[in-house]
Amino acid sequence: MVQNKWYVHPALVVAVLVNVFVMGLAIAWSGDQAKLWRLLVEDGIVEWMQFLCFAVTSGLLAFAAVEHWQRNRRVDLVLLALAGLSGVVALAALEEISWFQRILNIATPEYFAQNNRQGETNLHNLAVGEKGSIHKTILLKLIAIVGITHNIVLPLLARKRTAIRDFVEKFGLYLPPLGASVIYIALVAVSHLVIDHPRKGELGEMFGAMHYLATVFGAYFLGIGYGRRPVFENAADARRAGTLFAMLLLFLLMTAWLLSAGAGAAEYLGVHPDGGKG
Repeated sequence: MVQNKWYVHPALVVAVLVNVFVMGLAIAWSGDQAKLWRLLVEDGIVEWMQFLCFAVTSGLLAFAAVEHWQRNRRVDLVLLALAGLSGVVALAALEEISWFQRILNIATPEYFAQNNRQGETNLHNLAVGEKGSIHKTILLKLIAIVGITHNIVLPLLARKRTAIRDFVEKFGLYLPPLGASVIYIALVAVSHLVIDHPRKGELGEMFGAMHYLATVFGAYFLGIGYGRRPVFENAADARRAGTLFAMLLLFLLMTAWLLSAGAGAAEYLGVHPDGGKG
């Protein structure tokens, strides 16, 4: 039986609250460009949050794929979809931080230095035309179309025609709860209308990363808006897992904040050259 009351599950509620909090932070800091840059800059709070959400989502999809294999012991559309999506999301996570290039202080190869809009080692910022990139010219348009269709159009149609949900789930996919999706889309719209910053689009990307992290967990692990067997079939186990997952989301937000500030080693050594030994 499909569970439709997403708002009683802490995992999805906390995900919405995290997105609302970040939106509120952006609005509160909109009058201070220095703070707003810290929020939206490369390796800032929002970008690290995107990476962490993508990384965890990829792991969840991989876990769901393994669980599906253990239950069925055959290769089918559901298994292929889960495994494929896990790989795609892992790729997105690595692309988000340029494959750890900045973290490991790796020099940009000549090809990417000449053809990448950011001068870094990633594919999504490769130049397209005189001013565009794969990300801005192609991916953003594709994400917008798929996002509206998956989050609004199909869930609306599925409310009256359950066969639509069944058809989607036959291919190993799911439909997010409509209420959570409306909030997600509304936050993206507000971020574009209210925030005046060249990197304001990062907010929408983070909202999407958090939204999909929570709804992937909700669908495949708890059975929220999902007609197939979830990972946690026992109600008590699902309740405990959902609560722990909600705690994880808050931990991810704290971790993103800490990562955006840096480990602190360079600053500390600047003040204490001896490493604090004397």
